[in-house]
Amino acid sequence: MKKREVAPLASPNRHVASDGGPVRASGALVAMLAVAGLALSSGAHASLLTPEKLDVAAFYLAWFIVIVFPIAGIVVFLMVHMLPEKIAERRQHPQKEAIKTLTILSLIFGGMLWPICWLWAYVRPTSYRAVYGTAKHEDYYYEMGERAQAGKLAEDELAQLREEIDAMADTGTLPLKLKLLRKELAATQAAPAGPAAAQAVPTRSGSKAGSV
Repeated sequence: MKKREVAPLASPNRHVASDGGPVRASGALVAMLAVAGLALSSGAHASLLTPEKLDVAAFYLAWFIVIVFPIAGIVVFLMVHMLPEKIAERRQHPQKEAIKTLTILSLIFGGMLWPICWLWAYVRPTSYRAVYGTAKHEDYYYEMGERAQAGKLAEDELAQLREEIDAMADTGTLPLKLKLLRKELAATQAAPAGPAAAQAVPTRSGSKAGSV
């Protein structure tokens, strides 16, 4: 009887070529990764400063961030938080003292009242005008009165100031200082309109002299 030849079992590495191509490719990949790792490690230490100088720079930078940044943040926060008060003063809001007080209280409550202060600074209370006859603060009239006494108001500005104070007097709520200011404004003369008015005076006097 003839013996049956048994085929040899397939080896798991049978697909590998005899020349060792895949093995060489994997070895080259490992070598490339090793070279890249060495390059990165050497680049990480490359710097213009020595390690001692880097430590000193990091130390001072840390102190700068710890000290300067909180102070700058607090200053910016206070400047923004006081904006409603500045707006109320610029717009001569009749209730600017109340807005200032509410702004300070907002600091205590963590800024929760700040939006109310902002809106209040831009809103003119209609009821205030109905009661007091004006929608401006008293300080506005004191400043305008000083300018009128110094002769810095034109005729139309002086007339408007008198009308506003008269409207406040009609409501019966005119403070004592504004009453005195009203009397002073009655005898106050307006400022000259400009160079044309100054030139008109000699012209008139010259015409009168020629007529004589």
